[in-house]
Amino acid sequence: MEGNISQTIREQIKHIKAGELFTISDFENVNNDNLVTRTLSRLQNEGTIVRVATGIYMNPKKTQFGILYPTLDQIAQKIAERDKAQIIPTGDTALNILGFSTQVPMNAVYITNGAKRKVKVGERSIIFKNAVQKNFQFKGTLLPLIIIALKELGENRVTDNIKNKIINLISESNTEEKTTMMNDLYLSPVWIKEFLLPIIKTTIK
Repeated sequence: MEGNISQTIREQIKHIKAGELFTISDFENVNNDNLVTRTLSRLQNEGTIVRVATGIYMNPKKTQFGILYPTLDQIAQKIAERDKAQIIPTGDTALNILGFSTQVPMNAVYITNGAKRKVKVGERSIIFKNAVQKNFQFKGTLLPLIIIALKELGENRVTDNIKNKIINLISESNTEEKTTMMNDLYLSPVWIKEFLLPIIKTTIK
């Protein structure tokens, strides 16, 4: 019985794309978390899969330079998906994701309406901090990230280069994102509203 279930897990993993993240909860059909955990541990020891953080695995994506590991943001998003929680990058993490800063933070920091925790990823960490529910009233994902990044920068540090990046990001966003922007804009501070409104109006047509 256990051997058959283990084989089922192995077969499912074969169909997961190289580089794609998965967790124990992705094998709910097996209905045996302990057995899934043991099987994943064996596969990790065999080198078939790679554990990138506690409870987070992937089929290794190999290049001529070695295994291509996911970004901290990809791991954070997978944790949020598993926990059915909302997360939003903050501070230097938001700036780096948007390309407003080339500095890669040692720790990726997110606010969440899920569990407060710190997840080790090698020598780096993903930190989830609790925030009031008001922070999760946004309907889209891009504009909230831009708003948080602008808050981090402050009004006097928004350069023409950053403004051009914002114009490009909004212009290249999908239709679904664009339909949420006016709603999300009015959840931002006054100076950010005044800065973003002309951009949104001229970019979204």
